[in-house]
Amino acid sequence: MTLGIFAKTFARPTLEEVFGSVAHHGLRCVQFNFACAGLPSMPDRINPEMLGHIRRAATERKIAIAALSGTFNMIHPDSLQPREGIRRLRVLASACGTLGAPIITLCTGTRDPENMWRRHPANNLPDAWHDLVGAMSQALVIAEEFNLTLGIEPEVGNVVDSATKARRLLDDMKSPRLKIILDGANLFQADELPRMREILDEAFELLGRDIALVHAKELGGDGHAGGLALGTGVLDWDRYFALLEEANYQGPLVMHGFEERDVDASVDFLHRLLPPSGCA
Repeated sequence: MTLGIFAKTFARPTLEEVFGSVAHHGLRCVQFNFACAGLPSMPDRINPEMLGHIRRAATERKIAIAALSGTFNMIHPDSLQPREGIRRLRVLASACGTLGAPIITLCTGTRDPENMWRRHPANNLPDAWHDLVGAMSQALVIAEEFNLTLGIEPEVGNVVDSATKARRLLDDMKSPRLKIILDGANLFQADELPRMREILDEAFELLGRDIALVHAKELGGDGHAGGLALGTGVLDWDRYFALLEEANYQGPLVMHGFEERDVDASVDFLHRLLPPSGCA
């Protein structure tokens, strides 16, 4: 696996400094967010010169752009917002070739009107699933046009809040362009921590063959994902990586969910956990 990180972990005034900080920590890839270039995460348009600048800054420091962050609320109760998200998704997709980014990450969304990561009871209603399938169908047309993979992640606050629902969406869409971003810390409701091994095993059984990207984020004892250096919470990392090995996953391992001050400790933790040949 290739160790990487969310580029947004490093708040710097220039792209050169962002990618330089990534390289300084021995990391070889990023999930890139256009906020690092002083733009909205999903820009209305992207100047071609800016794309060239990003690519050069990364390439000169031997950093690959493993994925672009393209999250928007796909089932926002105001239908204008998903429609605008789809429009801007096309802008991102048109940038991927220049940046060498094969994946755009998505958020399956929530009926919460203010926070696309917050759970809402209406997420479980049939119309929420109907709206998700409609938006995803449009997104997959864009992915096909630009020869890209779209990655969705089971997250407890979203309409796809479990491995079972992620499998259902993959089966409903029947598209080789739709794959899974797996983040072990995002699979658990607070009261499900005692069933951690069972839930991790289920996630890999259902989704292992469709994983396109893996995230590494810590899980707190209160069930809250993120906010901690890797290795300082309660996620069963030994089981997580054993399952990744069983799934023969060889792609990027992208860290996030912690402050810059925790980067060194998190990198050291992963290097201790993985065999010498297991990460680059």
